[in-house]
Amino acid sequence: MIGAAIGVVTAIVVRLAISPGLDMVIGMLVGTAIGLIVQALLGLILSPVLGLMETMVPGMLIGMYGGMLFGMRDSMGAGSRTLLAAAAVGALFGVIVVLGVKIYDRCLRGIVLDAT
Repeated sequence: MIGAAIGVVTAIVVRLAISPGLDMVIGMLVGTAIGLIVQALLGLILSPVLGLMETMVPGMLIGMYGGMLFGMRDSMGAGSRTLLAAAAVGALFGVIVVLGVKIYDRCLRGIVLDAT
C-alpha cells in the first residue's frame, strides 16, 4: 500500500508541476526531483513503523523513476487525460515496483528457515 501511495502522490504532484509542451529533459529532471522529495518525506514518516528497507528501497525506485517517467509523459502531453487516471497509473506503477523488489529479494535470499 505504501508503494501505491508514493506512486499516487508522485504522479499527482508531477502532473500538477509539468505542463504539456515543456522540454522533455526538463520535465524528466523536475519529475525526478519531485519524486525524490515525495519518497523521502513519505519514507521518513513511515520507516519507523514499517522498517527502513521496506519503505525506502522501493520508495526510492518509485519516486525517482516514476517521477522521471511521469514527467516525460506529461511533457509530451501523452499522459492520462484526468488527474484520477494519472493517480491510478501511479498506484499501478508503485505496486509493480514493490512486487519486483520483493521478488528480487526472495531470489537473493532464497528460503529462510527459522532455527528457533
